[in-house]
Amino acid sequence: MNLRPRSSTPRPLPVLVLADASGSMAEDDKIGVLNRSIATMFRDFAAQDSPRGLIHVAAIVFAGEEAYLHQPMTPAPSATWTDLQPFGRTPIGAALSLATDLLADDGVVPARALTPTVILVSDGRPTDDWQPGMERFLDSRRGRAALRIAVGIGQDIDDEAQHVLETFVANPALPVFRAEDVSRIPQFFRWVTMRVTERVHSVKPDTIPPLDPQELQDLI
Repeated sequence: MNLRPRSSTPRPLPVLVLADASGSMAEDDKIGVLNRSIATMFRDFAAQDSPRGLIHVAAIVFAGEEAYLHQPMTPAPSATWTDLQPFGRTPIGAALSLATDLLADDGVVPARALTPTVILVSDGRPTDDWQPGMERFLDSRRGRAALRIAVGIGQDIDDEAQHVLETFVANPALPVFRAEDVSRIPQFFRWVTMRVTERVHSVKPDTIPPLDPQELQDLI
């Protein structure tokens, strides 16, 4: 019996950031701290060397009236972060819809890819009709399976904005991280980096290990 040899190529582990670049992100240098935090995370991912998985990174930005692909899905060692410039409104629904399409594209995220991590970052309530985009994302195969993590930045996260972030995470055991002081944004991204790098070196990288909610609670 002929057996097909296993591929020795590490499987992609996609990490997708949905980043708020609305005009309010200019306040208190929120956008500057976010840019530096994402750039550091990408560099840390690029330094990982595992035969089991290779971290791939992408970023969708929502600002103005739409969302757009800011960083195409790229192996972390080849990725270079380009700083965001804040402007306009907060179309989170558009970002979620674009994320659904991106993760569903086998040319971008191949069938052999590991379960993705998706990070939603925002400093306020959506300015578009976010519910259809959210439902579409959470109903999609990869969106539903993903490790979904969210952080609310600054002082303007009201009950509605918090509800949107909690709906995205959809896990009562995993709280939404709050960075009311922008200096805490890097702390959140260091935690994300730790969780993703643990997976890429795991003997079972396609299984998201149980998250200790106290880890994130300690950051809040």
